[in-house]
Amino acid sequence: MEFVGEKRDFDSANDNNKPNSAQPLLDSSFQPSLADDTNAKEAEEFSERIARDLKDGLHPLKHKFAFWYTRRTPGVRTQTSYEDNIKKIVDFSSVEGFWVSYCHLARPSSLPSPTDLHLFKEGIRPLWEDSANCNGGKWIIRFKKVVSGRFWEDLVLALVGDQLDFGDNICGAVLSIRFNEDILSVWNRNASDHQAVMGLRDSIKRHLKLPHGYVMEYKPHDASLRDNSSYRNTWLRG
Repeated sequence: MEFVGEKRDFDSANDNNKPNSAQPLLDSSFQPSLADDTNAKEAEEFSERIARDLKDGLHPLKHKFAFWYTRRTPGVRTQTSYEDNIKKIVDFSSVEGFWVSYCHLARPSSLPSPTDLHLFKEGIRPLWEDSANCNGGKWIIRFKKVVSGRFWEDLVLALVGDQLDFGDNICGAVLSIRFNEDILSVWNRNASDHQAVMGLRDSIKRHLKLPHGYVMEYKPHDASLRDNSSYRNTWLRG
């Protein structure tokens, strides 16, 4: 699936603006695999959802997604865990549902540090320990704050539109807003699948049109769990 049309400047958009130029191009050739009973059930559910959405005049996405966020006030000791502070904002399963949700989200440039924005497929929580994430890892890219919002938007559109290679191996993406820089990461299911990991890297570079000199780092989640300097581990230590 692709989104085609003129790209809007969402940093200058207000809540009353409606997306009027980005029209969906559905991939009518998509058919879930029928290799086993589980996939057959998923195919049936997907077909039923498409039928419902088309009946309602909506354009269904291949995957259902949810936006989440995490926020911690610097210098304030919290009594809640990192997991308890992950809040779901909204979920959606159609192109129209995405645009309604996205247009009403605060722009990254207006959010305080530190804040994490998460976009994950339905049923996957943005936690290393989630069953879909526990054997995976993430590609990490660091951006100057002045440009991070644009790259985040490009990544969100690619993810929702199922434009990245090895898309079934992708769990979600995170924008980590920090004091001196912002960090964009794409999470995948299997850190040991070298072909999928490297193919995802190349696809991210291509779709984001990363300028020469940007460094991408891959980090398995089990390494993040051992990293005492990580933001989440610092949170857990209070």
